[in-house]
Amino acid sequence: MTVHSPSSIVVVYHSGYGHTHRMAESVAKGAGAALHAIDAEGNLSEDGWAALDAADAIIFGAPTYMGGPSWQFKRFADASSKPWFSAKWQDKIFGGFTNSASLNGDKLNTLQYFVLLAGQHGGSWVSLAIKPSNIKASLRNDVNRMGSYIGPMAQSDADAPPEEMSVGDLETARLYGARVAGIARHMSTR
Repeated sequence: MTVHSPSSIVVVYHSGYGHTHRMAESVAKGAGAALHAIDAEGNLSEDGWAALDAADAIIFGAPTYMGGPSWQFKRFADASSKPWFSAKWQDKIFGGFTNSASLNGDKLNTLQYFVLLAGQHGGSWVSLAIKPSNIKASLRNDVNRMGSYIGPMAQSDADAPPEEMSVGDLETARLYGARVAGIARHMSTR
């Protein structure tokens, strides 16, 4: 019997109003991952940077504002040029998730930004692999109701607190975390 060692997974994210934080918690729960928040000024702690360097998998998260990730996440991404320069994140597994108030909200642009950032670091991206809930009987609390393939997307009404998020969106995030963890385990045994 082969024993698989657990992979080290880090969820690094920025949350403006708490909705993306709830998604990060769901992803981390599914992945068995550590959470490291980017603060309101776009900074990550030294412990956060060290955890990313040591991780087997990194999962990005940010709200989608004005058609892309929050400026705080972009500041973090720009600062990741230091590990990029020394290839510290090369060959890691990557994933990502986002949230916005509108059904579309240009969330795809944020996920594509994450994919490109992972590619610049020489990593491999994990897709969502959950078929969309897109029939007449589909409900707000179904998994992958946003119909995403790159990674989880959530929609949170602008006037709703994080506690009112769709349980389907949060379950989609949890399932995605579990998928990233499974692929990270698989890759670590190769």
